[in-house]
Amino acid sequence: MDAIFGINKEEHPEPIKAEVQGEVYYRSKYLRSDTYNCNVEANRIVVSEFGTMAYPDPCKNIFAKAFCYLSHTIPEFTDNCLINIMKTGDDFYATSETNFIRRINPQTLETLEKVDYNKYVAVNVATSHPHYDSAGNVLNMGTSIVDKGKTKYILFKIPSSVPEKEKKNSCFKHLEVVCSIPSRSLLHPSYYHSFGITENYIIFIEQPFRLDIVKMATAYIRGVNWASCLAYHKEDKTWFHFVDKKTKKDVSKFYTDAMVLFHHVNAYEEDGHIIFDIIAYADNSLYDMFYLKNLNKDFEENTKLNSVPICKRFVVPLQYDKDAEVGSNLVTFPSTATAIKEKDGSIYCQPEILCEGIELPRINYDYNGKKYRYVFATGVQWSPVPTKIVKFNVQTKEMLHWREDHCWPSEPVFVPSPNAREEDDGVVLTCIVMSDPNKAPFLLVLDAKTFKELGRATVNAEMHLDLHGIFIPEKDVKTETE
Repeated sequence: MDAIFGINKEEHPEPIKAEVQGEVYYRSKYLRSDTYNCNVEANRIVVSEFGTMAYPDPCKNIFAKAFCYLSHTIPEFTDNCLINIMKTGDDFYATSETNFIRRINPQTLETLEKVDYNKYVAVNVATSHPHYDSAGNVLNMGTSIVDKGKTKYILFKIPSSVPEKEKKNSCFKHLEVVCSIPSRSLLHPSYYHSFGITENYIIFIEQPFRLDIVKMATAYIRGVNWASCLAYHKEDKTWFHFVDKKTKKDVSKFYTDAMVLFHHVNAYEEDGHIIFDIIAYADNSLYDMFYLKNLNKDFEENTKLNSVPICKRFVVPLQYDKDAEVGSNLVTFPSTATAIKEKDGSIYCQPEILCEGIELPRINYDYNGKKYRYVFATGVQWSPVPTKIVKFNVQTKEMLHWREDHCWPSEPVFVPSPNAREEDDGVVLTCIVMSDPNKAPFLLVLDAKTFKELGRATVNAEMHLDLHGIFIPEKDVKTETE
């Protein structure tokens, strides 16, 4: 392990004492985004974020104020990229859910150039959970809001390499739109944080947790933030879209009950069925947990979820008897999940419940889009703050866990062993934040097979709860001369 890095604190480049042979270094910096620089220069928030609306300086004249209001009608979003890290070619980018990403140096954490997706593809927002194909190409999705009278979800591919004679970052100039999926509503597109992928299909879930475009366009004038423009419509359906990678044809006759999801776990194909696993909620209460009014000394008491996260498995029969009777279950795969044919030709799906109380799922990515066995995740119940790390077997339903008092673990990252032969042959890395201020945070290393602790590296610095992370092998890090 060469470095543990975050992007939200001042630099701590000193070596950290580890309880295993070798050395661990910890370094962390603020992302020097345009948003960060503007706010620091003004000594206040002047760039609007999803949950915080910034307003004109009271010293501005009336014309400057009016311009501010008009410019927020179709907002330019923040480049405060705090959700994930994406690898594109030889470069690494900090990402969020806006159209902006920032290239970073993974060794020094220096903030480099900003990239605007919208210059290469007509999307206003994009996910922070891209997929990578076997060639290293990036597959991602974004929403195009009322572009040429249409709102649609766009799947695009960023190539992993381009001709050597072309300039840096030209991979984005070769960005390719794979396909688009029309939104079921022009002015109320679905919010989504991730999507699924199998060998032959892209899986997109159009959930009834939707953004109101009219409310968003008037949010600044009305004095509310953009997050308030999201609404959960529990009376509506959740629609599944399956896009054939070769034909680009979308199959969208499958649906289930209303739900809110953020994370796909994995998906694969077997015996004419698509099997996909997700983490779902019965409402959107998770989204309300992270307002500053709740982030105080009573945080754990104030942030009680109305519903626990449930790991659900849906089994969708893409090949089935078209003459099957209405009301019959079309699933022939061994599972308690069902897909019931309805009179209008649509198919109502009900899931198999795999387990409850897990979030931030990760897998051995070599098994992405394939039949798999293990999920590594954080353990949560009625609070969004994780208290343990779990290893869940989706086939046997067995679960292993690691926990200690006062420990808040981050998303677990699986790192395969060199020349690994089994799915769980490797280690799991997680950063532990302590709720006890007298105890130091640490990097925890677990044996992925047994979930026994292999070692920990204590950090003599404050660490923060994060969202997602990435393990970068040393061979993937360019040197300064490169």
